[in-house]
Amino acid sequence: MKNRKAALEIPFGWLFALIAGAVIIFLAIYFSSRLIHTEQEALSAETGEEIGILLNPLETGFESAQSTSISIPSETRIHNECDDFSENFGRQIIRLDQKNLGKWSKTDVDVSFNNKYIFSESEIEGKKFYIFSKPFYFPFKIADLFYMTSANERYCFMNAPDEISEEIIDLNQSNLITEGCASSDITVCFYSSNCDINIDYSSGVAEKDGEEMYFAGTGEDAKALMYAAIFSDREVYECQVKRLMMRLKELSLLYMDKEMLNMNKGCNGNLGSDLVEISDMASSFSNSGDIGSVKMKVDVIEEKNEVAICKLW
Repeated sequence: MKNRKAALEIPFGWLFALIAGAVIIFLAIYFSSRLIHTEQEALSAETGEEIGILLNPLETGFESAQSTSISIPSETRIHNECDDFSENFGRQIIRLDQKNLGKWSKTDVDVSFNNKYIFSESEIEGKKFYIFSKPFYFPFKIADLFYMTSANERYCFMNAPDEISEEIIDLNQSNLITEGCASSDITVCFYSSNCDINIDYSSGVAEKDGEEMYFAGTGEDAKALMYAAIFSDREVYECQVKRLMMRLKELSLLYMDKEMLNMNKGCNGNLGSDLVEISDMASSFSNSGDIGSVKMKVDVIEEKNEVAICKLW
């Protein structure tokens, strides 16, 4: 018994070394994981800011669409989130998750903008992303709209009107094509109901995932919203359109002030009551189903401004 007891005894120095070693290893793993997480959050925030900066050159006054791309070293998920409650114009929110050592690292870092309008699925994944933009006039310039897609997903536009096919070709994005569709492509069909996304261009309706989104018929303003409906899910689309109407409301008030200044100078464009009405319509806007009635007032204002001696825009 005495020999057995002696054999089980561990010197105190060894025991202390084992415990201290275990504690050191635990702390090393803990702080390493915290450091990696912190670096991932910093990288996600930096990449989100870079996306916002990248959008600035696309904010042009040109009618034609402008295109660019962004490449990220690691596999990335971009979360497109929209807030239509904050402040006057709501917020565009971008959050990124990135793959590290085969695992997705989620972060709680949000990068937000109150003057950006990005249309995409709520989550897109890849290393390379395409972005193109179009200005949205309704009837005056409201904002530039940005459409973001992953290079991993290809959209095939089938039987599109010539003006749309030509614009898609001019963009020269490898993930947007007008012929030679593959079975893995996301099909966008016009005047059809057998594709992933079905567009009734004349009526201004996009049907996707069994849900309808409205973009108010033909014309450049409608085309800008049509692309938005194609590349977005319904939640993102509805929120961003509502933000655009919030901007329409505020801009209408500014043009009302300009109309008053013109009247004081003896030049009446006769748009005051129309601007009040469209501001009220934008204020009560609930979803894209209301876009048609707003569009009718937009057309009236546009025609009046076109023939006015003192144009407001």
